[in-house]
Amino acid sequence: MAQKTTGLHGILSSPAIYDFFQNVLGARKFRQTYAQEYVTATTGERILDIGCGTAIIREFLPDKIDYVGCDVSKDYISAAKKRFGGRGNFLCQMVDEITIEELGQFDVVMANGLIHHLDDIEVSSLCSLVIAALKPGGRFVTHDPCFSGEQGLLANFLISRDRGQNVRDKQGYLSLVEPHFEQASIDVRHGLARIPYTHAILVARKRGAANEMEKDG
Repeated sequence: MAQKTTGLHGILSSPAIYDFFQNVLGARKFRQTYAQEYVTATTGERILDIGCGTAIIREFLPDKIDYVGCDVSKDYISAAKKRFGGRGNFLCQMVDEITIEELGQFDVVMANGLIHHLDDIEVSSLCSLVIAALKPGGRFVTHDPCFSGEQGLLANFLISRDRGQNVRDKQGYLSLVEPHFEQASIDVRHGLARIPYTHAILVARKRGAANEMEKDG
């Protein structure tokens, strides 16, 4: 996984500074829109958040869900536990095949802001894990910064300085994810932050149980 870790990018490894910086940039408005329009979690669903960070997205999800957040940063997981306590299960570990076997399957898997940190091979591996983690018909939802011909120069400049070293355009993201899922679509959204910025929001769906039986037959 490639990302910048020096200067300001290194400072953002602090949970408090990262959350403060995100809020200054208007992340609260974005997260609310993202949760309501794209994650669309409902009561009783199981949700796995891969690379959950400080798990701020939990604030915008229904109370009565089974939320599991995983991150390799002890500081981020500690901050998530302190803030959300019993509203989720927060694990300081990578998500791999063994993790999925232990946790079981989920209705929704999120990997918010993760794909632009991964190279093409790592994205393919992530999608395979997500498929294993999802129930039939389950949803994979994530967002990443995105290059677009419709964005202004400032947005393009800011995104080019992101910690992630693999920011792509819409088709670049879609071409990597689409082969793994029955359906996949990306919305490119401008203006969801206080600064000029462009988000690519992905929603993909695993093949449903009925379709799996048709495929096997």
